[in-house]
Amino acid sequence: MKIYSYLTMTMGAALMLVSCGQQNQSSNGALSSSAAEKVYVAPGEQDEFYAFMSGGYSGNLTVYGLPSGRMFKEIPVFSQFPTSGYGYSEETKPMLNTSHGFVPWDDAHHPDISQTNGELDGRWIFINGNNTPRIARISLSTFETEEIIEVPNSAGNHSSSFITENTEYVVAGTRFSVPIPQRDIPINEYKSNFKGSLSFISVDPEHGHMDIKFQLMMPGFNYDLSHPGRGKSHGWFFFTTYNTEEAHTLQEVNSSQNDKDFIAAVNWKKIEEYVNNGGGTKVPAEYAHNLYDESTHTATTTMKKEVLTVDPLKVPGAVYFLPTPKSPHGCDVDPSGQYIIGNGKLSADLTVHSFDKMIAAIEGEKFDGEAYGIPILKFEDVLAGQVKSGGLGPLHTEFDDEGNAYTTFFISSEVVKWKLGTWEVIDRKPTYYSVGHLMIPGGNSRKPFGKYVVALNKITKDRYLPTGPEMEHSAQIYDISGEKMELIYDFPTHGEPHYAAGIPAEILAPKSKKIYRLDENKHPYAVLSPTESKVVRDGNEVHVYMSTIRSHFTPDNIEGIKVGDKVYFHITNHEQDFDVPHGFAMIGQNTSELLIMPGQTKTSVWEPKKVGVWPFYCTDFCSALHQEMQGYVRVSPANSNVELKWSLGE
Repeated sequence: MKIYSYLTMTMGAALMLVSCGQQNQSSNGALSSSAAEKVYVAPGEQDEFYAFMSGGYSGNLTVYGLPSGRMFKEIPVFSQFPTSGYGYSEETKPMLNTSHGFVPWDDAHHPDISQTNGELDGRWIFINGNNTPRIARISLSTFETEEIIEVPNSAGNHSSSFITENTEYVVAGTRFSVPIPQRDIPINEYKSNFKGSLSFISVDPEHGHMDIKFQLMMPGFNYDLSHPGRGKSHGWFFFTTYNTEEAHTLQEVNSSQNDKDFIAAVNWKKIEEYVNNGGGTKVPAEYAHNLYDESTHTATTTMKKEVLTVDPLKVPGAVYFLPTPKSPHGCDVDPSGQYIIGNGKLSADLTVHSFDKMIAAIEGEKFDGEAYGIPILKFEDVLAGQVKSGGLGPLHTEFDDEGNAYTTFFISSEVVKWKLGTWEVIDRKPTYYSVGHLMIPGGNSRKPFGKYVVALNKITKDRYLPTGPEMEHSAQIYDISGEKMELIYDFPTHGEPHYAAGIPAEILAPKSKKIYRLDENKHPYAVLSPTESKVVRDGNEVHVYMSTIRSHFTPDNIEGIKVGDKVYFHITNHEQDFDVPHGFAMIGQNTSELLIMPGQTKTSVWEPKKVGVWPFYCTDFCSALHQEMQGYVRVSPANSNVELKWSLGE
């Protein structure tokens, strides 16, 4: 009855707020003039922050401006993307290779920006593929995916891709425990036979290249979310777990029986030392490592065959369990590194653990039993406090620069602001509807930029014009510069954003790459001068070395192509001016068009199936003579003797 009454009151308050905002445009409403002024970015001005939002089932990463909520770019990561030809061009197809074959889709959940000394440095952003376990690294100078590494011994790569505070590691924790190594085993033999893996992937500090340093083989729980220690807790990593019951069926009931599950505290510094001294066991594991080379504009795939695993019992003092009510989801660490917040999604209260108390409990051996040999610390001895929020379904917490925390509540659909240390609730504001993650720029670092909080909502319903039975999801931005939060804007988001990472534009914008220098182009099929353009036959393969510049393809007419040929168009964009890409599309192309950036080379394959004269053209408006930017390919029968020839503009 109390829950019903609370939900009724919350929904009523939400409807009243919407009604007031739409009808009266009161000063507290999201449509008030003061709120509009806060999100308005005048023509010629630019947003203060970049917000990188996971695209969920789109497999991509989207870039928005804050406070305007304008979407600037969709960065293809795990999905083929015909807008640019990513995953279709010969250069980028390898990016989507896995041990399961070519997988042109994934479920992208949690982006995280590289850090130095715990502060955002704007070099790279990492994001996880949740379905076919992968971690991607995107350059924040080119806004292009440069590397994807598959994660073996994993399934449902959910507690990812969070990074340590000097970007030593990006971490990938499995959501679903599985048999390791994979084998044919009855599912009802789950208990004790399934394991969860926590992968620590090293990041080269100069180039960002990734490599799996070690995998920690944990009990067969579900590992949900994670965050690194920082400051005093640097060297530790924290993971929420659920299904400590190790249920394998009807999990919505059977994995919610225990009053408390765990946060796993992992001392990765101790394990790193163990591994560096020769510890760990190498086991067979096939996985793909895909790397894009900016100088050749080409990706390659390396199939790896083994991975180093670590048994936590072989490294005493490396792993402990912190009891946390109940089915905890979010796992968040405050900027000081002192407080570890576990949000039990079936608990009304927020549990806050103390890092100092955790260390004292470890040193005093204040254990409450063990799970598979891993010590369980006593709940009371590690507890810093509890936030008696009065909300329902706490999920995720981020932090501002004034010692405050902000937590989303999924069931009661609200954001709650509370004080670190006193656990006092300061403010609460409704969301519309069913909020998941939230993001404060820098809120997952030692230096938050506490001006805005963005709530990422799962359901939209009546917030926007209807578009059939499915709507885009919704983000809401709150001004948190004062003591009380103010909802100032709604904007739709593409795919299903789970988490977002924000960074000030002043850090990122000056580093943004404008062009690829033509004199640095090392692509093996690059055409650095129009006079180098040519067409070469090798059996039934034909290679077209093509250049493009406003507003002409060279060559523009090609004859001697036959049905059954495989024609490779290697196209180099000779522009050296910012934001002047050229497109290329060929009728009957079974891949996609290409979008070639200034100074870049890309390749598209065309296999003509019909005799005729077929046009190609530029797909991206480039000049007043854009319509004239075209050419023809003459296709003759397979047994034809038509001579191979081409024109260079004669």
